[in-house]
Amino acid sequence: MYKKFEAIMNKYMMPLAHKVDKQRHLSAIKASMVAMTPFTILGSFFSILPALPNMIGDNPISEFIINNQEIINLPVTLSIGMISLYVVMCISYHLGTHYKLYIPGCITLSTFAFLFISIQSTDDGLGYILKNFGANGLFCAMLVGIISVELYNWCKKKNLTIHMPEGVPDFVSKSFELIPTTIIVGGIFIVIRWASLSIFGALPPQILTIFLSPLVGSMDNPWAVLFLHFCICTIFFFGIHSSVFGPITRPIMTIYIAENIEAMSMGQALPHFYTAGTSSSCFGFTGCGITIGCVIACMLSKNKRYRKIGQVALFPSLFGINEPILFGAPIILNPIMFIPFVFGGAIIGTLPMFFMSWGWISKPVFDPPYVGVFLEAFLTNGDWRIIIANIIQLVLAVLIYWPFFKVMERNEEKEALLRQKNKEQVKEIFDAEERKLLDDLDLDF
Repeated sequence: MYKKFEAIMNKYMMPLAHKVDKQRHLSAIKASMVAMTPFTILGSFFSILPALPNMIGDNPISEFIINNQEIINLPVTLSIGMISLYVVMCISYHLGTHYKLYIPGCITLSTFAFLFISIQSTDDGLGYILKNFGANGLFCAMLVGIISVELYNWCKKKNLTIHMPEGVPDFVSKSFELIPTTIIVGGIFIVIRWASLSIFGALPPQILTIFLSPLVGSMDNPWAVLFLHFCICTIFFFGIHSSVFGPITRPIMTIYIAENIEAMSMGQALPHFYTAGTSSSCFGFTGCGITIGCVIACMLSKNKRYRKIGQVALFPSLFGINEPILFGAPIILNPIMFIPFVFGGAIIGTLPMFFMSWGWISKPVFDPPYVGVFLEAFLTNGDWRIIIANIIQLVLAVLIYWPFFKVMERNEEKEALLRQKNKEQVKEIFDAEERKLLDDLDLDF
């Protein structure tokens, strides 16, 4: 049964996953979402500061925070509040690099296009509303970045450019080459804005948010997240990295953490539990598949090889790096480890998110960098109960990996005994006189 399942994965899933991972548009989205990590960290940190006066009482620090609310809120506005603008720039950069286009032209064209279909005037016409520049405009920014660069690439292939004489500085000739492309791109997005307002009475980011709300909202269900984690563990077991899901999951995580930060700043209940911070600290607790259970089992093993693997793998596991145990035990492509890695990893990894959904643990407001197990989880929401959830994960991981590891250990011992027995049964093909002659020759081999 396992061999049939493996054959199906190798025949259908692995080629598909590799194509998805290498697809130029999805690769650009994935790289751009990773590039947003510093902005989410900065926005998360400054969003916590306004809540400090209620926590620490009246003192000079609280007074300083209260008196400087504007400057403290500004980093949140310019990071999380403008994240769609940064995403469209990053996507155009990565996609333009793939096509070997003029990168300043890619970035300016896509930014202009996004501003044109996203910016909204106030009722009095004296100012502009930047709401669509935040998480609400994220999916629209992704589409605009892709479409604008594809239009630029099409114009270049069709030679729709202005060629300057030789001797003109390169930066001047590049700018003039972009004039026809700018007119085409600008004209298309002018029509898109006009059609959107005329037909739907709303801008494209708002319309797209409505259409994609079922997809985004589905990840507020822990059972849906559990299924996603099961899929990630399955493809990881066959050697395909979970990053192939990044173009789908990262934008949703970014939207969720941005909306949690906004809710916290307004004193409202936090709506979401599925963020990059919770995914890393809970589902990625000691690495995909919660492999700390196998590490501890190896360290307690009677087998010398397994003990050494466990000792080597322990420290990296504390920082979510589990390649030493994945390929050392091994776990990857090991039929014995399929159930604990795929089913155990998905269920145990999603457990704290169920607790958040049920209200037993506070929801996240911060996406911390890698700082090690327990501390990383605590930094996501500042709730000590999430550390208890991590400890429960640790205990469950040991319990589920232990019986399967013992099977693997016994198989290892049987194979070692068989090798030793075969070695002892090897017949001597030389007699004593021939052996003496060979020894006298002192041959290297």
